[in-house]
Amino acid sequence: MAAFITRAVTEESGAVDWARDGEAGLEMMKTYEYDAIVLDLMLPKIDGLAVCRALRATGKRTPVLIVSARDMVADRVRGLDAGADDYLTKPFAVEELLARLRALERRHDHAPAVLHVGDLRLDAATRAAQRGARSIALTAREYALLEYLMRRAGTILTRTMIADRVWNCAFDPGSNIVDVYVKHLRDKIDDPGKPTFIQAVRGAGYVLRDPQAAES
Repeated sequence: MAAFITRAVTEESGAVDWARDGEAGLEMMKTYEYDAIVLDLMLPKIDGLAVCRALRATGKRTPVLIVSARDMVADRVRGLDAGADDYLTKPFAVEELLARLRALERRHDHAPAVLHVGDLRLDAATRAAQRGARSIALTAREYALLEYLMRRAGTILTRTMIADRVWNCAFDPGSNIVDVYVKHLRDKIDDPGKPTFIQAVRGAGYVLRDPQAAES
C-alpha cells in the first residue's frame, strides 16, 4: 500500500518520503516540513493514532490524512479526535486520495486554487496553464516546477530548494537539470523578445516575477 501511494503521488510530480514504522515516521514529521502526511493506523512500533497525537502535541499543524481498513463511524471519530484532518477507508481509488491531499494542502496554506502572476494563470485543480488567452501545454514536471515558482512568486529559490521540491533528490552541483527545465518553461510561457517571468539571480537561484511590473 505504501509503495502504491508513493508511486501515485510521485507520478503527480510530488516528492515523497516513506517511513516503514510509526517511530521513524514520527521522527521524520518532527524533523522536516511536509505539505501533507498520509498515515496508516496499523503501524509497527507506534500505531497511527499515537503518532498523530504525538505530532499534534509538538504544535505542528501539518495536514494528516488517515488511511485505514477500519470503516466504523467510531474508528473515524477516534482518528479525527486524535488530530487527523481527514479519514479515508480502504480500499480507495487513487484519484480520490490525490484529490483529498490537494484539498488538504489548499486548506492548510490558504493558497488559492487558481494562481495569478501578471497575465500568467495556473489552475491547481485542473493543472491548466494560460498566458493571457493563450493555453500552455505542460509536462508533469514542468507543471510541478511552475506551480512551485508561482506559489512562491517574488521569493528567490535556490537550485537545491527547487531540486528537493520538484525532483525529491539531493542536488548535484554538477547537474543542470533545474536550468534545463527553467529554459523549457521560459520557452513556453514567455513572449519572444520580451522580459522573462523566471529571472535568474546570480549566485543564488531563480525568482518568478511579473516582467511587466518590473518594467514599470
